[in-house]
Amino acid sequence: MQQTLIVVGAALWGAAAGLVLPRAAYRFSVPPGEPWRSRCPSGEHEVTGWLGPAPDGCGGEGGEGAEGEEAEGRPRRQALLLALITAAACAALAAATGPRPELVVWLLLTPPGVLLATVDFAVMRLPDVLTLPMGAASLALLGVAVALPDHGGSWTTAALGALVLSGGYFVLFLINPNGMAFGDVKLAVALGAVMGWYGWGVLLLGTFAGFVFAGVYGGWLVAVRKAGRRTAIAFGPFLLGGTFAGLLLGAYAA
Repeated sequence: MQQTLIVVGAALWGAAAGLVLPRAAYRFSVPPGEPWRSRCPSGEHEVTGWLGPAPDGCGGEGGEGAEGEEAEGRPRRQALLLALITAAACAALAAATGPRPELVVWLLLTPPGVLLATVDFAVMRLPDVLTLPMGAASLALLGVAVALPDHGGSWTTAALGALVLSGGYFVLFLINPNGMAFGDVKLAVALGAVMGWYGWGVLLLGTFAGFVFAGVYGGWLVAVRKAGRRTAIAFGPFLLGGTFAGLLLGAYAA
C-alpha cells in the first residue's frame, strides 16, 4: 500500500510539474547566442514568467481558419505530452526507488531534465541557466540524502562520478566539438552525480546506454534519409535517457 501511494504521488507530482514546463520550453528554445524569447509567436504580446502554458499564435489574420486552430491547439498538446512524460518518468523512478530519501532528489531533478531534453531537441541547445544549477543541486541534494537513514547510495561516488563524467565528456569535446558540445559537458556534472550515487557500474551502464540511444536514433535518421552520416544531432536527450535507464537499474538493485 505504501509503495502504491508513493508511485501515485510521484505521478501526480510529475503531471503537475510537466504542465507548467511549456512556457519555459518556448522561451528557452532559441538558437545559441540569441536572447530568450520574450514575445508570443506573432510578436504582438509580451511573454513574462517561466512557468505555465506556452503562448499560442495570438490570433490576428494568421490565426484564422484551420492553420489558426492548429496553432492554438499546439500549446495544449505540448503541455499534455510533457505532463505525461514527466508523470511516467517520476512514477517509474518511484517504483524503482521506493521510500528511500534519494527519491525526493530524483523527483526534483526530473522536470528540469525533461525541460532540457525538450529544448535540446528543438534547437540543439542546453542552457547554462539550467545545466549549471542542476549540477550543483544534484550534489547538494544528494548530500542531504546521504545524511538521512535508509539511503541507498554514496555521496562520495556521486561527487567522483560528476567529476569523471564531465571530465571524460570534456576530452571528447576537445577531440570532436561537432560530436560532443560543451553544453553536454556541463550537463554531465548532474548526470554523473546521480548515476554515481549508485556506483560505478550504474555510471558506466547509463553512459553506455545514452550513446546507444543516440546511435540508434542517428542510424534511423540516416535510414529514412532525414540526415547524413555527418549530420549533428541533439545529444542531451539521449544522455538524459541513458541516465534514466541507469537510475532505474541502480535503484532496483540498491
